[in-house]
Amino acid sequence: QAGPSEKRTWQSLGNTLAGRQRRPPRKVIMSDGAPKVDSMDKLHGKSNFVNFAAYSWNIFRYIGDYLHLGGIITLLVTILKNQSVAGISRTTQILYCMVFCTRYLDLFDHTQSFYLVFFKLTYISTSIIVLVLFHKFDKTYERRHDTCNMTVIIGPCALAALLLTNDYSMMEVLWTFSEFIEGFAMVPQYIFCYREKVNKDVGTSLYVVMLGGYRVFYALNWIYKKINMPRYSDIQSWIGGLVEIMFFMDFLNYRFTGNSVLRSMVLKVDTKINEVADQVELKLTGTSSRTERIETEGGEMRRRRKQDEERPMEDV
Repeated sequence: QAGPSEKRTWQSLGNTLAGRQRRPPRKVIMSDGAPKVDSMDKLHGKSNFVNFAAYSWNIFRYIGDYLHLGGIITLLVTILKNQSVAGISRTTQILYCMVFCTRYLDLFDHTQSFYLVFFKLTYISTSIIVLVLFHKFDKTYERRHDTCNMTVIIGPCALAALLLTNDYSMMEVLWTFSEFIEGFAMVPQYIFCYREKVNKDVGTSLYVVMLGGYRVFYALNWIYKKINMPRYSDIQSWIGGLVEIMFFMDFLNYRFTGNSVLRSMVLKVDTKINEVADQVELKLTGTSSRTERIETEGGEMRRRRKQDEERPMEDV
């Protein structure tokens, strides 16, 4: 049996360890006195690997992260295996590159955990690699299906970022911008698939499903945190996430049943936007790059548009 002095020693050690476990994680302080918040932690809360059960680091977040990573790997493997970028929207890949490069500027701002650095650098580097592969396999790029106008996505998202940002610092505005852009980043890929109609490669479909699935699990992560932390709020992330999930669910319905609530509307809006853009470009420059591209592709787009106008939208 331990004596009084040994009991006090063990009790003191226990209190010390307990105090260390209860001690909150240190915050990195900026020169102006405000705490720095990591770009990924804005989405999920403070990183805390000691307490794995912390609300911000839950199973939904981890599944979402690895689905995202798996989707990127699937995309790269599919392109390299086929030596082709057929079936893939370049516009979507440009938007994702913008998302990562504007969201993860804090890599140069403060020290972060290996987990965060690994995922951030992976997202940025792979998005650039994909664009390089598009340049390498440019002859296989199906421009006639990739019709989404990037300006229509970037413009409103930039305006929303300026109006809804929490702080008018460059990094905060760009982070908010990345949240809105990500909500629409997959829309060009969905439009591409709607126009393509026939799925050519299972790898492309798997990529789309994994990217959509990752956002679904992020939404479950938000719901989980909101239930356990009622004061938690992240409006910018929620708006972008809900928009992307809405398009993803409709795309799944279209792929598996052939029916779609959004397909006809999205294609009509996309066609109208491109027609207006052609008219503006024609008035400003005297030429239309879209018309030139149609002519170089043997008029295939023009013929397809005419057929689409004559054929009723049976899947509304």
